[in-house]
Amino acid sequence: MSPMLAGATADGVFKVVLGAAFVLGHTRLGDPLGVPAWLMAVSGVALLIGGGIEIRYVRRRPMATCLRLMIAYDSGWVVASAAALVMAWRGSTAGGELWVAYLTAAPLLLAALLIRTPASAPDSAPASTSVRG
Repeated sequence: MSPMLAGATADGVFKVVLGAAFVLGHTRLGDPLGVPAWLMAVSGVALLIGGGIEIRYVRRRPMATCLRLMIAYDSGWVVASAAALVMAWRGSTAGGELWVAYLTAAPLLLAALLIRTPASAPDSAPASTSVRG
């Protein structure tokens, strides 16, 4: 397994583990974040679904596409996290909700884009397979 494939797979595994933690600890984790328990549970399910699809499709999609999608996801996570921190520092209780909402929507969007991306060509396929008649 190439290092990039291993990293992309690990990204999906991390989402699955985080999702399981959210589902199993939704009542204990939601309180410190100021997030209702139901939102933590829903976010956990979204992370489980998104991570599972990512693990399943990462081998079937072009690595360049997977990397672009993961960079976009992680960049959005940084922005959402920074915005949530700024909101918390200013005394708002909505920072946790913003962060968890991102972790609910973004994995599902990433999964949908992976599913819609055309599959990688098999390694043994010729570079051009067009037939002229």
